[in-house]
Amino acid sequence: MTKVKDVCRHLRSKNAGPYWVTIDLFFDGPESFERHHANPALGPDLFRRLYGADPALVQHHPVRDLHMLKVSYPRASPQGGMVERDMHCGQQFVRLLDVELG
Repeated sequence: MTKVKDVCRHLRSKNAGPYWVTIDLFFDGPESFERHHANPALGPDLFRRLYGADPALVQHHPVRDLHMLKVSYPRASPQGGMVERDMHCGQQFVRLLDVELG
């Protein structure tokens, strides 16, 4: 089974303001990008399961020139809140590495 870590050369996650997180998936070439960027395994339900995001608010933005998929979703709590565990969201991408793409 192909996993995200097998087809992406780089993943990163970061703040997209105090209420949103953005994850960038840089695929290892145009073929991988075209084959996987619209895969249902990377759909809104995945972000509901992994991050507790409302699927109706998950946004997918493919960037063909960079062979990249940008996914944004609302944070479970505002940045810097009392329950904050990753202030800059720099480690959020890790949960995606072993997602199976089929």
